[in-house]
Amino acid sequence: MSNSQTGWHGTTILSVRKGNKIVVAGDGQVSIGQTVIKHNAIKVRRIGGGKVLTGFAGATADAFTLFERLETKLEKYPDQLMRAAVEMAKDWRMDRYLRRLEAMMIVADHSDSLVLTGTGDVLAPDDGVIGIGSGGNYALAAARALMDTEMDAETIARRAMKIAAEICVYTNGSVVVESIDVNEPAETE
Repeated sequence: MSNSQTGWHGTTILSVRKGNKIVVAGDGQVSIGQTVIKHNAIKVRRIGGGKVLTGFAGATADAFTLFERLETKLEKYPDQLMRAAVEMAKDWRMDRYLRRLEAMMIVADHSDSLVLTGTGDVLAPDDGVIGIGSGGNYALAAARALMDTEMDAETIARRAMKIAAEICVYTNGSVVVESIDVNEPAETE
């Protein structure tokens, strides 16, 4: 079975939308089998002129290919993350080369939070919280439990990532967090 059928191993990526912030957090552990190769990999980044947050789970080279493809779609459809994501997902599903890529992505901007998969899915959560990767369900559950507290989006994300790292052996505490203010209007040209 491929990773797409068994679930992603080796990372945790979490997105939390609360109040006026959207946050994407990712751990830094890279593992091959049962061996930790790197502790501080950066799996979260900004694209689209800094207006879109992304995080990936899966093969690193595959993820960079997908970042580039999404960046190209964002250039074609500026300030339209949903449309760019749908167009990229179509390519991902239809292109023989892209179909072999083993990665999932979280993408978020001032208005949308989405999961993109190699099966052509573009999914938006009901509650503003998304988790992917081997520790994604742990981080997702923790973040959902913390959403009704006074904590802000970044505090929730950091706490949920800490909980995931305490449970999932493929997740560590070296967390990178990116955030944007959702009240910032999209720039117009």
